[in-house]
Amino acid sequence: MTKEQTRVRGFAARAGGWSARHRWAAVGIWVLFVVATMVLGSAVGTVEVKDSDQLKGETHTAAKIAEDAGIEEPAGETVLIQSKNGSVKATDTEFRAAVDEVMKAVEATGKVSDVRSPYDTQTISEDGRSALVQFDMRGASDTAGERVEPVLNAVEKVQRNHESLRVEEIGGASMMKTFDDAFGDDFQQAEYSAVPVALGILLIAFGALVAALLPVLLAITAIMATMGLMGLASHVQPMGDSASSVMLLVGLAVGVDYCLFYLRREREERAAGRDPQTALRIAAATSGRAIVVSGVTVCVAMAGMLFTGLAEFEAMGLASLMAVAVAMVGSVTVLPALLSLLGERVEKGRIPFLRRKGGDGNDQSRFWTAVLKGVLAKPVVSVVVATGALLAVAAPAVGMKTQNLTLDQEFGDSLPIVQTYTRVNEAFPGGSDPAEVVVKAGDINAPEVKAALADFRAQAISSGASRGPVEIKLHDAQNIAFVYVPLVGGSDLDKAGESLDKLRDEVRPATLGKVAGVQAPITGQVAGSSDFNDQLVRSVVPVFGFVVVFAFLLMLLSFRSLTIAITSIVLNLLSVGAAYGILVAVFQHGWGASLVGAEGVGAIISWLPLFLFVILFGLSMDYHVFVVSRIREARLRGRSTNEAISHGVVTTAGVVTSAAVIMVAVFAIFGTLSMQSMKQMGVGLAAAVLIDATIIRGVLLPAVMALLGERNWYLPRWMNRLPDLSHDDVPDAAPEQDVREHQPVKV
Repeated sequence: MTKEQTRVRGFAARAGGWSARHRWAAVGIWVLFVVATMVLGSAVGTVEVKDSDQLKGETHTAAKIAEDAGIEEPAGETVLIQSKNGSVKATDTEFRAAVDEVMKAVEATGKVSDVRSPYDTQTISEDGRSALVQFDMRGASDTAGERVEPVLNAVEKVQRNHESLRVEEIGGASMMKTFDDAFGDDFQQAEYSAVPVALGILLIAFGALVAALLPVLLAITAIMATMGLMGLASHVQPMGDSASSVMLLVGLAVGVDYCLFYLRREREERAAGRDPQTALRIAAATSGRAIVVSGVTVCVAMAGMLFTGLAEFEAMGLASLMAVAVAMVGSVTVLPALLSLLGERVEKGRIPFLRRKGGDGNDQSRFWTAVLKGVLAKPVVSVVVATGALLAVAAPAVGMKTQNLTLDQEFGDSLPIVQTYTRVNEAFPGGSDPAEVVVKAGDINAPEVKAALADFRAQAISSGASRGPVEIKLHDAQNIAFVYVPLVGGSDLDKAGESLDKLRDEVRPATLGKVAGVQAPITGQVAGSSDFNDQLVRSVVPVFGFVVVFAFLLMLLSFRSLTIAITSIVLNLLSVGAAYGILVAVFQHGWGASLVGAEGVGAIISWLPLFLFVILFGLSMDYHVFVVSRIREARLRGRSTNEAISHGVVTTAGVVTSAAVIMVAVFAIFGTLSMQSMKQMGVGLAAAVLIDATIIRGVLLPAVMALLGERNWYLPRWMNRLPDLSHDDVPDAAPEQDVREHQPVKV
């Protein structure tokens, strides 16, 4: 690699230079872009992901049949009436009276329809001590939680009249309301608290209010612009709530990180004696370039989610990709303009007790200097110990068990409705989450179809897949029938999955499968979990392959080193593996689970491993690209490899630590939520970022590079024909104490 002293190359350097020269134009364009995207996004609205598009396989087919027929299933509700001490049975007068009171009370609210008595539907438990009153909520199912409160109050009033019985309601609407009340504000507060937490950490890092506000403000405006873009993009790729939450997390993390990298370098150069214009140009050519390389790599990683075939993942991937791209562009365009406008005023609002010596924010870390001294003195020992530790942490991941969490796994027994869910499943295995067979025929009332439905009902029970009762609901006008089959196994998804397999592989082919022209896909929670897992398994290879291959190519072209590209991938995989191991150890095996409130979960939610891989592989590149860029820059200026490693790691320790602390703090907020899926995501992300910023970047990376020596910069001769994205720009000569760094050298 050769170096030309003054030639400006690369998008980041040119963008930074233009913005610094046209400050108000750059700021104005950015503000116009943010406002325009928000206005346009709001004007066109957001298209939500449909149920029929959520999954592939039978779940998708079943939802599509109902959607095409114009059938929207109402939110079903169930009232459990159960003897508390077992002394009262369903045949007793008091029990019958309670059933009648429940039916009259819910009907009187005017909010329900199709109220069904357990004596008609045979929803009475085998021991005769429990029964289910079933009904549907009027109106759209997705808003039923907003209308269910009068029904819940009516059921509670009946409960007060029968002390010897439990009278408890559960269903889609009541669960929706309970969770919104219990966790909606909690989750929203976690999202809102992420910004002040990031600002507080930046205040400590910079010691100045204006400098701390810049990254937060730019991240927020990038998120606002992305929200508008999501509305526009949703007309091509429908979006969901999860996409918005993930976009906010990723957008805040990378937006703050990129500005932090840029701002710290600009302050460092000014503190070293350079004039503001030169300092800004150097920051654009160095940190700006690292931001572009990192941003493109993160975008590639996020794009991996587009290969899952799962609508929610595709939405999350596209939303995150846009957030990263907007934050990246903003960091290398509007940030230089703001820094040029502010000049020395970026130090305004100094906090006295946080004032740092020299004020440059680049004080070399004594801790990391000491650590690196040991690492570089004994690199073999460092590699063996660090790799061994990471592999030991990753080891539990070998036995990872993934599934869609059941209600009791997701929320524990802290909510009364979860206890009701458990009681319903104990008395009626699978009754709270039955399998649903959507039967479509040319004539649903044809004799052969009716006979097949009757046979299916009978064989579902005789096969051992269900203990009944199997309910059939006909929609004559659309020639569709819904068959509800409580699965043996109930909330135990492994056993319920075996029952589902019997229905799909044995019962259906022997009954409905024999009637020509009949479709009978099976859906429901258990089927959805099974189909989701199957789809995830099929997408693992293409997603992993796409992310790893393209990340490798980007690193190869950006650093012009085969060695750097390979080590980057290996180190990131080690980081992700360690995060998997921690997740399995805590949430599946329960090691230290009490510390995070995760006792008794026993599994990892299905979507998390693939999600974590994509997110972590992308975010970890932030640190990696930044540190390696600084090492490479020092090497190109004439330092030996070991000196360059020491210089690169120590001088970036402050900014990497600050960025990591922000990410860990924001992700840890989600680890405090009561929902186990959010807790798993928060703990997994926080642990991985912490490992990445310490063991990987502080120990393993410098030790590996020290062992490789000059081979770090190896590029086979035939690869010289590959496109060159390195853009090696050496800043102008430094002050006298730094002259040695600026001697061009061939590597």
